[in-house]
Amino acid sequence: MTQVPPQTVPQTPAEPPEPVARGSGVGARIRNWFLTGVVVAGPLAVTAYIVWWFVDTIDNWVRGLIPGNALPDAYLSFRVPGLGVVVAFLALTFLGFLAHNLAGRTLIKIGEAILARMPIVRSIYKSVKQIFETLFSQSGTTFRKVGLIEFPNKGSWSLVFISAPPGELIGSRLAQDENYVSVFLPCTPNPTTGFYFYLPAREVIEVAIAPDAAAKLIMSCGVIQPDARAVVAALARNPEHETA
Repeated sequence: MTQVPPQTVPQTPAEPPEPVARGSGVGARIRNWFLTGVVVAGPLAVTAYIVWWFVDTIDNWVRGLIPGNALPDAYLSFRVPGLGVVVAFLALTFLGFLAHNLAGRTLIKIGEAILARMPIVRSIYKSVKQIFETLFSQSGTTFRKVGLIEFPNKGSWSLVFISAPPGELIGSRLAQDENYVSVFLPCTPNPTTGFYFYLPAREVIEVAIAPDAAAKLIMSCGVIQPDARAVVAALARNPEHETA
């Protein structure tokens, strides 16, 4: 018998290998990874730097007032960070405790009477005291409300912090048929500078945004928008607020 040679099965050509990622693709990935690292590490680094600067500054102030043998550094081989912050916190808390007592209020009045006899110092002290009492008052509403006004021209709206109504001296010079409020319009990106002026209350639209959220919005040039949940929570706490 004649053997039939086995039939050869035609082989399909192998698929070409996938091309290696181009240099631009690898570079784009490295760039994205780098930017992601910056986004993750940047806020942590800045926060750590600010906290460390604050703690170090308070420590240096307080350590200059404490005798060297009373510091733990005299008995340890390393410096204890944050000691000045703790001492300052305890000292301010104790001072506030004394200010709520009769003896403490008497001592404060005596100290203020002494400062009132100093021509230049009394003006500085009174101004700074009024600012601190206004900003840190628990019952005041100064700079605790945010509003919108048309500035710098018609149709352009800017965020402002609503302050106290004008006093009697200034209010008597304004229109008597209007209710005025004073507002502070901060500049971007430095909210510590800006414009302070009086406006009719009807021209100020109050918005349910926390002052710190408004400050972030201004400093970031609109990048950090207020959280909607925070606005709802603010409305729940203060239902009398009018939203824009």
